[in-house]
Amino acid sequence: MVDRLLSADEKSAVTVLEVRADNIFVTEGAMMPYAIVENMAQTCAAHLGYADVYVHGHTGVRVGYIGSVKRMRIEAAPRVGETLRTRIEVVADFGDMKLVTAESFLDDRRIAVAELTIALPGENIGL
Repeated sequence: MVDRLLSADEKSAVTVLEVRADNIFVTEGAMMPYAIVENMAQTCAAHLGYADVYVHGHTGVRVGYIGSVKRMRIEAAPRVGETLRTRIEVVADFGDMKLVTAESFLDDRRIAVAELTIALPGENIGL
């Protein structure tokens, strides 16, 4: 649910996803709302993997889970052929829990926003 990690640092990341007709979350030419949540979560995963390896120098990445989704608003469904750009920012870090804000865009138009809590139980996948 992420095609490319465009940028990342210790606290944020930006990804893109081209909406294709063969995506399992596409129905009648548009992404289903829960696909945007999944894209936000996968952007968090890409960020956490980047931070674990390139910021913290770990030899593996942690497995994370969505703990909660709050204040979610979706204003539009991405259509086949459009590119969804998602930005996340870690606003609080409690070790095994991260509070993240997420925004998704089509071009410069913000179409979705949410707060996610990501749980990191400590499992590690080696590289």
